[in-house]
Amino acid sequence: MMMLAATFHLRHTWFAAVFFFCGIIVMANLVHYVLFRVLRKKEEQTTGSAWSIKRYLSHPARAVFFMTCGIIAMPLVPALPAGLNDILRQGLLIAVVISLGWFAIGCVYVFQEFMQRKYDLRAENNIRARRIHTQFQLVRRLIITFIFVVTFGAVLWTFNDPRIWHYGSGLLASAGIASLVLATAAKSTASNFLAGLQIAFTEPIRLDDVVVIQGEWGRIEEINSAYVVVRIWDLRRLVVPLSYFIENSFQNWTRESSDILGTSFLYVDYSIPVEDLRQQLNRIVSASPLWDKKVCGLQVTNLSEKTMELRCLMSSRNSSESFDLRCDVRERMINYIREKYPEAFPLTRFSAVSQIPVTMNESGPQQPG
Repeated sequence: MMMLAATFHLRHTWFAAVFFFCGIIVMANLVHYVLFRVLRKKEEQTTGSAWSIKRYLSHPARAVFFMTCGIIAMPLVPALPAGLNDILRQGLLIAVVISLGWFAIGCVYVFQEFMQRKYDLRAENNIRARRIHTQFQLVRRLIITFIFVVTFGAVLWTFNDPRIWHYGSGLLASAGIASLVLATAAKSTASNFLAGLQIAFTEPIRLDDVVVIQGEWGRIEEINSAYVVVRIWDLRRLVVPLSYFIENSFQNWTRESSDILGTSFLYVDYSIPVEDLRQQLNRIVSASPLWDKKVCGLQVTNLSEKTMELRCLMSSRNSSESFDLRCDVRERMINYIREKYPEAFPLTRFSAVSQIPVTMNESGPQQPG
């Protein structure tokens, strides 16, 4: 009879523990659902989208809720074999710490996306946006690395055994010495890391900057901890180490602003009226939507023994529009010259030489003495 009562009591205790655990899980799911529904609506009202919270925080928050429920339900679990209860509790604590670290990393990504939406790269004057995007991309990696270190230390802190702290301290010290050795051996990696910090705060380049490097024109597509990816105009990718932008010279066409001056050169005969071409250039540029209405002019910039060099100068909002405008101006000016002044294209001149009479004799043709 006593055995039956003990068995019933044990089953009743397990049933209560399982029932309570299930109830906590249901409650955690309900809180998770309501909380994230409110946050999604708030984000939709603020930014018009709720993808960042759902994408980066939903899963780690659910893991934190579940692990917390497990810790709360642990006191209700009946007596387990020796050591098993401590192992389960230790495992749940470690899982909670890791879940919190995961949640913290998600918060970093959510904050980054929020700031990136606030500073849109598609804006016409996007210098500040490119600065913020570049700094966040580089600083984010440092913050995530710091979170990993803190999470690892918190996992060690969950253990009550002082020996583990001793081993952990030795491990961290060994890791520090090893990192110094690796940094000395891998000088290029260390220099790229330091160059990344310099680029983030001194801003020689930013995301979406237009640069000319090694004779290639392109835009900064990606900046990571080791290299920069430049998207060339023909969709090739130029991969350049970070340290290159600190140690070498390069052209940055959007360092202060995106507007730029463009030129188109014409080589014509001296006989063409320059003032008429200047007026035609004004008509072409004024009718083009690619012109930003700031600079337009035509000047004689050089003379050679055969041609006169004319420079058509015009401004645009960015380098892409400037290239299209230069091509359009070049094409329309050539058509205008061909239609109105066809004789003004570069010519090669020859002067006629008078004929010298030649006399014939028995030995062959002789020039007069």
